[in-house]
Amino acid sequence: MFLSIKKIPVVDWSSKETFNFKPKISTFSYLCFGLMLFGFGEALLVVSTTGNSPWTVLAEGASIITDLSIGVATFFISVGVLSLWFFLKQKPGLGTIMNIIIIAIMLDITIHLVGSPNNLISQYFMAILGVFLVGLGSGFYLTANLGPGPRDGLMTGLTKKTNLPIALVRGCIEITAVGVGWYLGGTVGVGTLIYAFGIGPCVALGLFIVDKIFN
Repeated sequence: MFLSIKKIPVVDWSSKETFNFKPKISTFSYLCFGLMLFGFGEALLVVSTTGNSPWTVLAEGASIITDLSIGVATFFISVGVLSLWFFLKQKPGLGTIMNIIIIAIMLDITIHLVGSPNNLISQYFMAILGVFLVGLGSGFYLTANLGPGPRDGLMTGLTKKTNLPIALVRGCIEITAVGVGWYLGGTVGVGTLIYAFGIGPCVALGLFIVDKIFN
């Protein structure tokens, strides 16, 4: 059952080393493909207008109590998450850099090209589809083993430390971010809750799908 997955699968195109800046073409291609899906999914959640992602809620809450902008608050939160990598023995890599670049580009392109739905059912469908695509994209780019993004590194690090399923660990991380953000004054919507409770299982499903296709 995919909900019990605790490890990132290893396939033919997985990099043998995380710190690898000269990966095989296939490894780099799947990394980029996964990150494009990830960014597209994140953008669909934004376009659905059903609620911010959990970490945006946290950044909004932090900005309220510190008088910083949401962007600056997001930066400091990301730095804080990355600092936890040291204790979790996580290693950055090419994927960590590409995570920042590709997802940002996909967000801008998708938000510009895709219009918001006109009815509530379509909005919720878009939000659910977005969360699924983030999970599927995570499955591809994490399997490339070229380094995770800040939040995914926290997820994989805690999974190794606790030996708990990836779905549970990611869910707890996102729900905690929402809870703290909401307590600080951040805005929570239905889409926020869909993401918080759905992203853990979707990431696990994405890893399961990649494993089944390539192993």
